[in-house]
Amino acid sequence: MIIENSGLEGKTSDLAHLDESTHKLGFVRWQWEYYRATYDLKLEDRSNQAEYFLRINTRAIEGRLESPHAVLQIESVYIGRATFPHGMEYESPIPKPILNTATQRLQDLKALLD
Repeated sequence: MIIENSGLEGKTSDLAHLDESTHKLGFVRWQWEYYRATYDLKLEDRSNQAEYFLRINTRAIEGRLESPHAVLQIESVYIGRATFPHGMEYESPIPKPILNTATQRLQDLKALLD
């Protein structure tokens, strides 16, 4: 599920600041290559033992990810349910408490980047 109107799409930050800000909120930079990075936040629904991941896609618009001075732009924000063994399913409904937590973390990140 793509999260519309997060206020993050199009925001820019240098890699060092984005890494620090996302880390404070529990995100991990998992997938990355020279020009793209993905930040994931794992959210667990204890009522049904399901795991969800809030994912932020970014792209380098200046420099490469080897440099902490590279400038990244946030492209899209979405959330999905983890599936066994290593997949993500983006069409399932997201439980309200998980969506509320995700929305709050996105607002917190927006505040750190403003």
